[in-house]
Amino acid sequence: MSLSHHFLRTTRTVHLYLGIFTAPMLLFFAITGGLQSFGLHETSRGSSYAPPAWLASMAQLHKKQTTVMPLRRARPPEAPIAVAKPDVPTVKPLPAGRADAKPGKNLLPMKTFFGLVALGLLTSVSSGLYMAWRYSRKPRLFGAVLFAGISVPLLLQLF
Repeated sequence: MSLSHHFLRTTRTVHLYLGIFTAPMLLFFAITGGLQSFGLHETSRGSSYAPPAWLASMAQLHKKQTTVMPLRRARPPEAPIAVAKPDVPTVKPLPAGRADAKPGKNLLPMKTFFGLVALGLLTSVSSGLYMAWRYSRKPRLFGAVLFAGISVPLLLQLF
């Protein structure tokens, strides 16, 4: 067997088992990222929506690698508007959001795009796992590596 053939075979094997090991986390990131792009993991001001605890916890794990939810500080009360003298122009307060945010921008197309990207990643990883399992010559090794890819992140959560 030539050196280039041996290198290609080794590269394919490493790619296969690294893909199997990382597939569970890629699926997790695709699902939680897709849900986060629509803001389903957090409450918004002026809304009665409260996200499910599991969704908020998984979003926190996605973003901060921990399931511990930070305590939110109470919003300070808005200061009363001072009455200005007639010869002094009044300054309008900035909106509660970011000062540089452009009002009226439609975010739905970009959110939809990222949701479709998450769905594409989910489909791609799932089909890759199926093909790796279906055409595997070593199903026990496939199962062991997949189990390791699921259990290692769960065990790391204990630390």
